[in-house]
Amino acid sequence: MSEHGILNQIRRLRFDHQEMTQQELADSVGVTRQTINAIELGKYSPSLEVAFRIAAVFGVPLEQVFQHEGPPTKPEAAP
Repeated sequence: MSEHGILNQIRRLRFDHQEMTQQELADSVGVTRQTINAIELGKYSPSLEVAFRIAAVFGVPLEQVFQHEGPPTKPEAAP
């Protein structure tokens, strides 16, 4: 279980993309390698902008990179 309830598939996606390094992903996204490492380990949740950039690098939808861990939430009723 991650500290923030957000799971990710970054390590697998990096492996599937010619064993991309954390540094190569960081350079493509515009963050540090340490940031990618912390996200990958579930110690840090990225901003939406960074999350979308990561998904774009791999050419997959955001939901294929990040998943929320925990019970489903009920949508709020419209007023």
